[in-house]
Amino acid sequence: MSTTSLLASSRQNNHLWRKIKNWLMVSSSIGSALLVILPLGLVLFYLVYKGAAAINLGFFTNVPAPPGDTDGGMANAIVGSFLLLGMAVLVGAPMGILGGIYLSEYGNEKLNGAIRFCADVLNGVPSIVWSIIVYEVLVVPMRGYSLLSGGIALGLMMIPLVLRTTEEVLVLVPNSYREAALALGIARWQIIVKIVVATAYKGIITAVLVAGARIAGETAPLLFTAFGNLNWCTGLNQPVAALPLQIYAYAISAYEDWHRQAWAGALVLIGFVFIINISVRFMTRERKA
Repeated sequence: MSTTSLLASSRQNNHLWRKIKNWLMVSSSIGSALLVILPLGLVLFYLVYKGAAAINLGFFTNVPAPPGDTDGGMANAIVGSFLLLGMAVLVGAPMGILGGIYLSEYGNEKLNGAIRFCADVLNGVPSIVWSIIVYEVLVVPMRGYSLLSGGIALGLMMIPLVLRTTEEVLVLVPNSYREAALALGIARWQIIVKIVVATAYKGIITAVLVAGARIAGETAPLLFTAFGNLNWCTGLNQPVAALPLQIYAYAISAYEDWHRQAWAGALVLIGFVFIINISVRFMTRERKA
């Protein structure tokens, strides 16, 4: 066999081996992606399978009913979840965003490092710890569970995540923007508000969204603060129902109809988080000229 034939054969073998390696890597990547998506798909499928049958108009308009009464719903829990999440955002988002701005634009390396470390530690604190702290600081002095204490407990959980994410997206804004604005004589606070924050607003919205999605399904903080309510909440100092609390109470009960409503509540909660994600992506999408 000539040298030319040997070289051609070697190239063909190498080409075949490269195609085999490429096929193996692509197959491994697709398989890994499917393994990640499969549990989520199974959870969603099972939630729809178990919960869709219990969802009707009364579920969204009626308050909980006694066992055996098929007219009961979770209207008060749905509204209560919105109230708690709204209050949590009012408490946690401003503090987290302002903290992220401070870390990105002010401070010194030593102090900022300590703040980052504390935020990372707080981000890993179990939710039950937050609930106990708020219970001692607010619930006991107020002598009762309330919407206010529940919202504050959830808002405190949001702060570390919003703070760290806000800092990261602000750092990504090119320094040339800041330098150009300084060269024009613009005040520093105006540069931060009108240029830096305006440039990174999509990332900040995402930070608040991720933090809100995290706390939307929390149950432990609400057991010690909001407590739950079978009727409508009438004030900040009154106990309030929430979907996670209602799902928990129904899931541990001995009644089959309450079990069905627990599955329906879980499906609504997942749908609520999904809609928020889609809405924010729609609002922050790149618009073509």
